[in-house]
Amino acid sequence: MDEVQERGETLIVTKRGKPVVRVTPLEAAIPSRDLKSIFGSMRGKATIVGDIVQSEHSDTEWERMAEEKFSDLLGEKKA
Repeated sequence: MDEVQERGETLIVTKRGKPVVRVTPLEAAIPSRDLKSIFGSMRGKATIVGDIVQSEHSDTEWERMAEEKFSDLLGEKKA
């Protein structure tokens, strides 16, 4: 990847002689004027509300809710 970036050339990766992936320098794929608009364009657009690590439900509650949801989807009657 470093060579692709430094040289500015596209690299074709093959598997058993057949091309499967093309690695292209980002500047060649996306005009430089658009690069600035892509990276960091969402900065300040989202807000974290609450704890993103700890759930408000216990593992048991999650299991119960999942069982209810999947039984509804599968048309199973609740016991």
